[in-house]
Amino acid sequence: MTSGVQPFVSIVTPMYNEVEYIAECIDSVLAQTYQNWEYIIVDNCSTDGSAQIARRWADRDHRIRVHENAKFLRAVPNYNAALRQISPTSKYCKVVFADDWVFPECLERMVQVAEAHPSVGLVGAYALEGNQVVRTGLPYTSTVMSGREVCRRLFLEHLDVFGSATSLLYRADLVRAQKDFYAEDNIHADTEVCIDLLKSCDFGFVHQVLTFTRLRQSSLITMSRSLNTFAAGIVYHLAIHGRSFLTDAEFEQCMSRALSGYYRSLAGSLLRGRHRAFWEYHERTLRAAGVGFSRARLVRALLARLLAASLNPKDTIERLLKVNTDETAAFHRELSASK
Repeated sequence: MTSGVQPFVSIVTPMYNEVEYIAECIDSVLAQTYQNWEYIIVDNCSTDGSAQIARRWADRDHRIRVHENAKFLRAVPNYNAALRQISPTSKYCKVVFADDWVFPECLERMVQVAEAHPSVGLVGAYALEGNQVVRTGLPYTSTVMSGREVCRRLFLEHLDVFGSATSLLYRADLVRAQKDFYAEDNIHADTEVCIDLLKSCDFGFVHQVLTFTRLRQSSLITMSRSLNTFAAGIVYHLAIHGRSFLTDAEFEQCMSRALSGYYRSLAGSLLRGRHRAFWEYHERTLRAAGVGFSRARLVRALLARLLAASLNPKDTIERLLKVNTDETAAFHRELSASK
């Protein structure tokens, strides 16, 4: 793809107090082999000097622009505010969070897939999350898959291809089509918007590690793991969107399996003595999904786990009380056990 025919790409970075990482993030954008882009850094009232670093870079490269919010916004509303800054002429849009970065061929490879397949609305790729390669769910030969098939496999097989917004490229007209691209009441709005978009477009994929997501104590991913929001998110997305992709029988089977695994997972959390905010989050999320939170079912799941522990010396109470540092993996193990 020559520079003369490269479609224009809008890159956005929502930023709040990222002085330690923002320069590395900007460097990774500047290192792209693909060069026809604008880069908008949206500062969410930072107080640590990260905005000054971004402005210094903007002074050196006319493609970089710093937008400063008039008031502080919560995380997801700030993501939407950043996306509203993209150019009306861009064909594609790429989010790169301020503590993440992208490999040099990221834009080139993702745009190449999107340009070759006009039905594609979003493009993913393998990602490095901490020190692990993730988003490896598609067979190696699959470059394009129908949106319907991707979401069916998401609900039926727990296909892992979306990840955070850093690991995706969106068609810009899809971003501009709605005032709030991400649902602001959903901590996993990045997953939900993918499901929603794939109702009417296809999914492209690059079999190459193109992005890096940093894991740290204050990140949304770490917070999500502490609250086990991934478990509630699976039930929520299935309840809200599952019938768009599944037959009635498939939906009922998936929901039964998801709820069984969900409450088994929560039973372990109950034994570990989770804080009040943990339970408030889960009750609120299941109410929003129209499913409702069942304390009776939680108690039954707890008793079942205690009984299993008493019958199996290898599965002792001490093991149940052990803190699991990866709630996502724990939930998927519970889900698999309930099949």
